[in-house]
Amino acid sequence: MPKRRAFEYAVIRVVPRIERGEFVNVGVVLFSRAAGFLGCRIALDQERLQALAGAEPFPVTAIDTHLQAMRAVCAGDAAAGPIASLSQSERFHWLVSPRSTAIQLSPVHGGVTDDPAEALQRLFATLVSTRE
Repeated sequence: MPKRRAFEYAVIRVVPRIERGEFVNVGVVLFSRAAGFLGCRIALDQERLQALAGAEPFPVTAIDTHLQAMRAVCAGDAAAGPIASLSQSERFHWLVSPRSTAIQLSPVHGGVTDDPAEALQRLFATLVSTRE
């Protein structure tokens, strides 16, 4: 029988207009120390972001660049700089630290699973994906 392990996750959000407080969920980052797993899924829905941004142009390209950097840090990609060389735990906590920019993270939540990669997929499908 597979061993159930604890995990923590946060939802990655993009806030097109900080003053309005509206956001679009664009990803999930999940960490399980016991399973030695750190992963994320990100999908940027440009139409939804532009709808919340209104008439003001929204810098989708810049946001996408920052989200790709977050993905690289999560993966431990050396091209992401010194933060990517930190331990999985340190990278997770760096990724989920509070920000007051257009990219923000939800509070950290917890759960248990026997398959962290599957839990990440399930959370992404539930919290981010707009596909029916």
